[in-house]
Amino acid sequence: MKWKNNYKLRTIISCLLLLSFFFVSWKVFRHISDGEKISGAPAPLYKGYVLNQKVWEMLRSAKRASKGSGKSLKGKSPRVNGDIGLQAPVDIERYSVEVVSPEKSVLLPLGAFKALPKISTSTEFRCIEGWSEEISYAGARFSEFLSAYSLGKKPDGKYYSYVGLETPDGEYYVSIDMESMLHEQTVLTYEMNEAPLSLENGAPIRLIIPVKYGIKSLKRIGKIIFSDQRPRDYWAEEGYDWYSGL
Repeated sequence: MKWKNNYKLRTIISCLLLLSFFFVSWKVFRHISDGEKISGAPAPLYKGYVLNQKVWEMLRSAKRASKGSGKSLKGKSPRVNGDIGLQAPVDIERYSVEVVSPEKSVLLPLGAFKALPKISTSTEFRCIEGWSEEISYAGARFSEFLSAYSLGKKPDGKYYSYVGLETPDGEYYVSIDMESMLHEQTVLTYEMNEAPLSLENGAPIRLIIPVKYGIKSLKRIGKIIFSDQRPRDYWAEEGYDWYSGL
């Protein structure tokens, strides 16, 4: 009881504990900041980031579908958000997309995409900034694009692990796991809300991948890359979650 009522002693002990906590915290901080670096980040933080990404990959399966109301959105202008990679002039009539893998490279005209079976669907488009809106979109399923032109697979018949996409000027670029790219809602899109794509929304052809946040739905596809090494990704380089699954 005497100790409990000795407020001076209790205050001293509390201060010592607080100082010890700050000292240990400072030592841990210095150890992390001065220690090994991975991709420019302290190794413990980077490893924690990778672990967090793996956890969300397990929780957010690419097999899930994104839902939409199915209502007609004809005449509604899709929201325009972001213009990185869209600054250079574009010649729609002579437009082509470069497709690259370790064993070959091909150049496909816009007509090669429009010649594929056209599918139309609607879904909620979600931005990592916190907003969302329903859109309808039409084009060719990425999986059917691969099948029609014998792309995306290695000589042993297995799919490459990753798909990279870039704008024609290379200013914006994403990389996505192949499982998500093969999802039935992943579409090489040339129409939104029952109208041709606008230049601001990525004309003449863009990616819509509803199982990811909007940062992965690259506008104006100029290059498609297949690889077992993860291609570069614009926002992952800025510290955002690479997987970006929903």
